[in-house]
Amino acid sequence: MTSDLGPQEHIHFVTGRLAQHALRDIVEPLAEEVGFQYSIDVLPITVAALMTPAWIARHLQIPARATRILIPGYCQGDLAPLKSAISFPVEVGPRDLSQLAHFFHADPLPQEYGRYDIEILAEINNCPQLSLAEIRLQAAQLAQDGADWIDVGCSPGDPWLGVYDTVRALREDGHQVSIDSFQPREVAEAIRAGAELVLSVNHSNRNAAADWGVEIVAVPDDPETLLGLDTTIEHLSSHGVSFRIDPILEPISFGFAASLGRYLAIRKRYPEAEMMMGIGNLTELTEVDSAGINTLLLGFCQELRITSILTTQVIPWAQSSVRECDLARRLMYHSVHQRVLPKHLDSSLVMLRDPRVEQPSEESMRRLAADIRDHNWRIHTARGEIHLIGRQLHLRCADPMLLMRQLLQHLAKDPSYKALTSEHAFYLGHELCKASIALTLGKNYEQDEPLDWGLLSCPQTGACPETRHRLQPDRQGSSS
Repeated sequence: MTSDLGPQEHIHFVTGRLAQHALRDIVEPLAEEVGFQYSIDVLPITVAALMTPAWIARHLQIPARATRILIPGYCQGDLAPLKSAISFPVEVGPRDLSQLAHFFHADPLPQEYGRYDIEILAEINNCPQLSLAEIRLQAAQLAQDGADWIDVGCSPGDPWLGVYDTVRALREDGHQVSIDSFQPREVAEAIRAGAELVLSVNHSNRNAAADWGVEIVAVPDDPETLLGLDTTIEHLSSHGVSFRIDPILEPISFGFAASLGRYLAIRKRYPEAEMMMGIGNLTELTEVDSAGINTLLLGFCQELRITSILTTQVIPWAQSSVRECDLARRLMYHSVHQRVLPKHLDSSLVMLRDPRVEQPSEESMRRLAADIRDHNWRIHTARGEIHLIGRQLHLRCADPMLLMRQLLQHLAKDPSYKALTSEHAFYLGHELCKASIALTLGKNYEQDEPLDWGLLSCPQTGACPETRHRLQPDRQGSSS
């Protein structure tokens, strides 16, 4: 759903008894902000997650002015019983109330989003020290992550005798292959096996390039002064050799800023030339998570029409670089070509923190604690603390270990609660640890749901959502 709602749009929200106050607190300002009318239908059930569409259809009371119905996100099952009895749209909302604002503001990605014109060359470093099986496995993963080319990284010293078999195997696996070597003999063997791009060529090997019959990457003899680059380009052009220019990106404290200036200078000098940037000198040699660096460099490349990048992902903090570059090139293509900020389009590159954090109010948690009649516990995060709420219980602490200690002390005094089983203790430990991580990093916490790690997110397995939070299964509150 988006915020593009007509002035007469009336949304009928369906919920259970425990969530009614929190829902009202969120919907009231949201309706004014987005521009819709609303009503809230509190059905005779404690936990909204236990609803099914068929059960909702039997209990629903729809006002005549309603134009849309929104049911809880955890509602499982076929919507047909609801849709067959209602003449207007029925939608499933987010699983957590804190995500309602995002639900209404989350416009679908533009139809043209996802296009790109920057190629990713992913280097496998030190191939002579790896087995062929290891190289093929790495190549398959890099291609799956978004690499367009597999760059075979050679080592200094004598020519590698296994280069032909390696390149041939990669070609048989369906990869485009580039060879990263200055040795003409090594390069010639790689080309004979099917390599189609050579990294790199300067005065030391440019005379051999005319015989290779493939595209090459031209680099300066001295990156700081660009010495030899113009003569290498002239030589390649006079022999009809296709090339890309890479002025060489330098690491921070070794000429990084000046090297960016050289890319600008080369683009001005050769306005129509293909260019490449090797970004590993920054991502691998700067001890910081690589996503921000990759995104920034891809933005620079997009503006300057540098249509290929060479990356590696060896160091731990850069081990998702290819995936990051694949997302960043799409984001930056859209941003530059549509002249919009690279913001509020795709949050997959926001991994450590969440783009927007929603937390329940103190009042809503107080009312929740007063309304709970069952022995199930609800966990929330707000204002730097973890809140554990149950029947006649509201514990809060920033430290999950101390919170667990408070809970055990309470259970020892309240005979209506059973002692924790090992399963319950494991569940609580898992959820409290997850809540602590969310507080530390500034992320949304939602009980029974995995934290959002952007492109690194993976699905959480476990029991079905309507039972995962039930820690006292033989003493549940009434559900009807």
